[in-house]
Amino acid sequence: MARRKVLGALIMEVDTTGIDRMFDQLVGDVGEAVRPAAQAGAQVLYDEVKRNVGQLKTYTGNLKKSIYQKYSPELSVDGKVATYNISWNKIKAPHGWLVERGHLQRYRYYQNAQGEVRPMVRPGMDGKKKPSKSASQSVKDAYYVTLDTPVQVAGKAFVRRAADKRPMAFLAMEQKLFEILSGQRGVRR
Repeated sequence: MARRKVLGALIMEVDTTGIDRMFDQLVGDVGEAVRPAAQAGAQVLYDEVKRNVGQLKTYTGNLKKSIYQKYSPELSVDGKVATYNISWNKIKAPHGWLVERGHLQRYRYYQNAQGEVRPMVRPGMDGKKKPSKSASQSVKDAYYVTLDTPVQVAGKAFVRRAADKRPMAFLAMEQKLFEILSGQRGVRR
């Protein structure tokens, strides 16, 4: 498309079709680079979460095995926004929240032969149905052996602490974007 600029009495025509095509191509290339760039940043954060969990005392290793990163198509917009979730699988490691945020320990615990950490059951309650998660505190206290004084267990933020690596994640995304746009590497799908 030709554009005209009027400079006093002089008319100057400039053909910007090449530049327009170049910008259209650049927009397309950036759109294709969004997801790989986002994944590069997510990888930095995922690695940090894994590193943080690796520094925790482990009993079964389920928390470390449950860490994941997953592309979220429902929170993404093709060519514009790519969202990755990094967290732990709550089915494989339901205690992850307690480790991340801390908790109040009310009961005595033991480690069984399989290496699982379980609350101690009061004598006479063996074989009886254990209380549900929604049971009242008094029902749970009657079933499990309580501590004389509950203990506040501090959280060990393995996910939240990884947020400190956001600058490195942004740098990784920027590097991936420039790598793709400069043609050093093809876009993976």
